Amino acid sequence: MGFGFVVARFGLFLQALEGGSSNFHVRPYGPSFWFGTALIVLGVVVNLVCTRNHFHLVHELNHGGSTFNRPSWLAMGVALFLAVVGVAMAIYLISVREPGPAKAGERGEESVAPNLEKGIVTIGSRHSVEQTVARLEEILRAKGVKLFALIDHDGEAGKAGLSMRPTKLLIFGSPKAGTPVMVAAPSIAIDLPLKILVWQDLNGEVWISYNSPAYLQARHRVPPELLPNIAVVGALARQAAE
Repeated sequence: MGFGFVVARFGLFLQALEGGSSNFHVRPYGPSFWFGTALIVLGVVVNLVCTRNHFHLVHELNHGGSTFNRPSWLAMGVALFLAVVGVAMAIYLISVREPGPAKAGERGEESVAPNLEKGIVTIGSRHSVEQTVARLEEILRAKGVKLFALIDHDGEAGKAGLSMRPTKLLIFGSPKAGTPVMVAAPSIAIDLPLKILVWQDLNGEVWISYNSPAYLQARHRVPPELLPNIAVVGALARQAAE
């Protein structure tokens, strides 16, 4: 029954690892929920069967019988079943381990998993830095989201006579979405408005980086119901990367 409860919540654990995704939301009725519930029901059945067998054993002992020379097929069956489930879960965890960086030109999906220590999510873009920034500006305008600032890091470096790969920072947000979050968790104002960094690496690949919403939630103790207000950053980044 305890194992079933763990499996039932296993899906929520995997969702938490994807906290940087913009469409992050709790889906309590996934396959792990039903399989975990089935294990809990199995545990209840095993308890009932064991209770019946216990009374049967006591009855035989009281009448001079002995059943200790007989193996418990129920115990062995349950143990083997749980062992198979455990191996299956281990294999699944290995199969969904964090992916390494992929070429931005191959796909615009999330290619670098969130760094839980730094709280940064990085995805590859199919476009140049300038094109990606232009797409982000267009998306923000279409959604009515205010662009507070566009910081041209490499441009400013050039003005100072320094060389820097293309790097742009967009600072944007909506008072309607951000204000409730800052009221509930005032310290998050240091990380708001939302930010998206578009940059180019040594290989010429273009990347989009942003603060993981789940990391910001944990850092500032944002109430779960307000997480969607800041999780939108992931959707904007992926849309611009496509």
